[in-house]
Amino acid sequence: MGEHPSPGPAVAACAEAERIEELGPEADERPPAAPEDHWKVLFDQMSNKRSNSFRQAILQGNRRLCSKALLEEKGLNLSQRLIRHVAYETLPREIDRKWYYDSYTCCPPPWFMITVTLLEVAFFLYNGVSLNQFVLQVTHPRYLKNSLVYHPQLRAQAWRYLTYIFMHAGIEHLGLNVVLQLLVGVPLEMVHGATRIALVYVAGVVAGSLAVSVADMTAPVVGSSGGVYALVSAHLANIVMNWSGMKCQFKLLRMGVALICMSMEFGRAVWLRFHPSAYPPCPHPSFVAHLGGVAVGITLGLVVLRNYEQRLQDQTLWWIFVAMYTIFVLFAVFWNIFAYTLLDLKLPPPP
Repeated sequence: MGEHPSPGPAVAACAEAERIEELGPEADERPPAAPEDHWKVLFDQMSNKRSNSFRQAILQGNRRLCSKALLEEKGLNLSQRLIRHVAYETLPREIDRKWYYDSYTCCPPPWFMITVTLLEVAFFLYNGVSLNQFVLQVTHPRYLKNSLVYHPQLRAQAWRYLTYIFMHAGIEHLGLNVVLQLLVGVPLEMVHGATRIALVYVAGVVAGSLAVSVADMTAPVVGSSGGVYALVSAHLANIVMNWSGMKCQFKLLRMGVALICMSMEFGRAVWLRFHPSAYPPCPHPSFVAHLGGVAVGITLGLVVLRNYEQRLQDQTLWWIFVAMYTIFVLFAVFWNIFAYTLLDLKLPPPP
């Protein structure tokens, strides 16, 4: 999955030509540059890193810009086909697909989602051996004693708002989350990079636990559903908003499968929350974290995934959603400090 041989410069040149054409009549109204300054002006217009491939194509004498869509390219090897498939699965514009296909080198690989998944599986196996139980581990009387689980009585231990993702209710809970975050999260990370995907994932995780502490105050939280739902909902919202531009095959089927998996996992969480607890008076884990993840996905996550290879700090909508997320976090923090006392809420005893 290294750099692509011959199609690279031509594809990048085609992408750059499409970008220049998008400037429309405004480009024609500019005063003509002197012949000796022609290439300098052209290069100055290429302010982002896409200009490197375009400049290379010109210097190599490749001035014939291809008009063929990336999907029609023939003679690609397996790695090139995979990269092209990922481009069509995640990006709505042909110019972005061509640029991504030409520039992707799998260095670094999608390490974030793979690392998180491996850690979640490792912790689950460790707990399964320790508790001698793999299905519905959450019903085991010693399950909540783990220092990673979020528990309302121990909400002052700030790490629990994040580390609860490494604890799952059982193999059925872990399986659905792992399938979703690998099938959706890995391709997204290949396109958008580890930083952006980690931002959406962690924001969904923190929003999930804080949402539980506000809306379901007596319940513990386990599982990575907050982060998973943030990624999946952002991806699905991006597809819906760019429906005509998304050229991925069977997009209706893929959306249906993702929604069915999410519904099954959410339904399981709701059933478990209201199922008689194995350790009364503490209820089973809450399902509200899923809703917190969805809220992050269709706001903050949608902006992150929509602005491919653009600086987020230049996007007004990005700052609006960052401000909304910050206000929610601050509200939840003050709620956790004062509301439990003011409401005189009876919490379950510490595990």
